[in-house]
Amino acid sequence: QVQLVESGGGLVQAGGSLRLSCVASGSIFGINTMGWYRQAPGKQRELVAGITGGGITNYADSMKGRFTISRDNAKNTVYLQMNSLKPEDTAVYYCNAQIQIGTLWNRRTQAYWGQGTQVTVSS
Repeated sequence: QVQLVESGGGLVQAGGSLRLSCVASGSIFGINTMGWYRQAPGKQRELVAGITGGGITNYADSMKGRFTISRDNAKNTVYLQMNSLKPEDTAVYYCNAQIQIGTLWNRRTQAYWGQGTQVTVSS
């Protein structure tokens, strides 16, 4: 069974920083793309940033220059460093990963989500 567990959310003042972490555990053959999404109250879930297994990153326009995504493949962990936080960054942040599961002879890729971690930015 595969699990994604996020940590690092909390309450911070505008202009402050937070670092989110997400660890994947379980029967994992490999992890392809990992990413962070967020969902604010009354809004749809949106992509924040993604990173491929080879380290290629992409960001939503509003996060470029403020957020940095990185990963440690040896630890099955993805990070999101968030700087210059704004009140509009307040949301539940979710980790997503495309994980290779199954057996050595029958492998498939499946998407997993973490439970979410709350980020609240006060003005």
